Amino acid sequence: MFIDGRQVPEGTIIETDIAIIGAGAAGITIAREMAGRKVNVTLIESGGLDFDPEVQALYEGESVGVPYTLDTSRLRYFGGSTNHWGGWCRPMQPIDFEKREWVPHSGWPITRDDLDPYYERANQIAQIGPVRYNDADWWSDGGKNTPLPLPGGEVMTRWFEYSPPTRFGQFYRKAVSEAPNIKTYLHSNVLEIVPDEAARHVQHLRIGTLSGGRFEIRPRLVVLATGGIENARMLLLSNSVAKTGLGNQHDVVGRYFMEHPHVEKPVEILITRPEMVAPYYKTYTKLNGAQIRGVFMFTDEYLRAKRRLGTVMTFYESQDILDSDTYDEKALAQGRNLEPDVLRLLRSTTASAASDTMIGKRYGSGCATEQAPNPDSRIMLSEEKDPLGMNRTKIDWRLSWEDRANLRLNMEALARAFGQWGNGAVKILFKDKDSWDEAEGWGNHHMGTTRMSDDPRKGVVDANCKVHGIDNLYVAGSSVFTTSATVNPTLTLLALAMRLADHIDQTFVQGA
Repeated sequence: MFIDGRQVPEGTIIETDIAIIGAGAAGITIAREMAGRKVNVTLIESGGLDFDPEVQALYEGESVGVPYTLDTSRLRYFGGSTNHWGGWCRPMQPIDFEKREWVPHSGWPITRDDLDPYYERANQIAQIGPVRYNDADWWSDGGKNTPLPLPGGEVMTRWFEYSPPTRFGQFYRKAVSEAPNIKTYLHSNVLEIVPDEAARHVQHLRIGTLSGGRFEIRPRLVVLATGGIENARMLLLSNSVAKTGLGNQHDVVGRYFMEHPHVEKPVEILITRPEMVAPYYKTYTKLNGAQIRGVFMFTDEYLRAKRRLGTVMTFYESQDILDSDTYDEKALAQGRNLEPDVLRLLRSTTASAASDTMIGKRYGSGCATEQAPNPDSRIMLSEEKDPLGMNRTKIDWRLSWEDRANLRLNMEALARAFGQWGNGAVKILFKDKDSWDEAEGWGNHHMGTTRMSDDPRKGVVDANCKVHGIDNLYVAGSSVFTTSATVNPTLTLLALAMRLADHIDQTFVQGA
């Protein structure tokens, strides 16, 4: 059932078993997992069923670090950011969960093994193909497609799979609305999560609407699932009892904000045997019931030996076909008719002469890279208030010199691999400089602000996503990520949401 919060009488008190704050990918997934069980579920959404500029403007805030746009980074209506999600899916690697001594503040309290069964289920929820993300044989199309044989053991091909993309607010709307034990309150904003006097148990949620209405929800258990930025903001705003915010007794809430810096065309690639480039490298390719894309990633052995963070590289075919009929030897020697950068690539390649007139093809590139967790990269509260009277977000996103240097070194490893292969060359375009005070782009991947740790001094939630020190408050979403890895967070977010739903079912529903 959907209920318009603007129509709820002033001062109404609503009793429920489970309150889920936020109807995005995580919130809808947990609600669906609870459908039909012997608990009443209240799903609370700030927006309606469609985009509303007035509601969207609640995301506006202040950026004081690396420039970052807040109001368009997420969508604030039923389905959340799946309403503009690109659909890129891939699980994290086992190394991403490990304590890496060269990565400060790394190490999850769970392992990849703990999430493996949930990744299987996440694939189904996101409507994607089989869990074959590292299986070259599976994507070979009967031997027609072969990964580029880059030697050296540093670079390898892995695959992303693509959701259609699934718009959770549309695809799962009927299941949520028809579940007899789920009520969804739209146009309803949580103003504060209010605990008891000891700040150890949530008692009620204060709800407000943009039309001025106020009412209260009294849950037995709360799941906060409003996104990687808003989760931290909500905890910080919940400060009527705990003056620094809920779960923030060690000043960790909002810290360790991470993104995936994106760089357009960090390298240019020349391949003298373009017939070896499988279609899945160049564009989205449908194979074996899935839409896929082949990418370059860096092996665990390389990351450990060289003490690096991860990077994902994509490349695409440009319109340039370098042909000796078009570019005669004299022209090549003088650099005429050919861009100087391409000429340098040709001269630097170790490839043997082609058997026909084609010299090769030029490929553009893109990348997303991991940043190390940084406690000074954080979400805070601005002095400015929104129309609900709540402090807006202040974001201080920080990228370090080490983050930038790491990406540059990974580009050099890619160039080494192509050079050793002998059928291509890489020109690095990513500038080597001492600071990274701006980003060419980012993935709108908000992570780390309520990070997971067994130690309350180092994290906000425990291995089960329960807020340290509060017995009935949980957090869902990518804000609980301890490290960001280098892949899109949605599939891991879904896996964690289902794992949390199972935990709630076992300890709260069945254990009641």
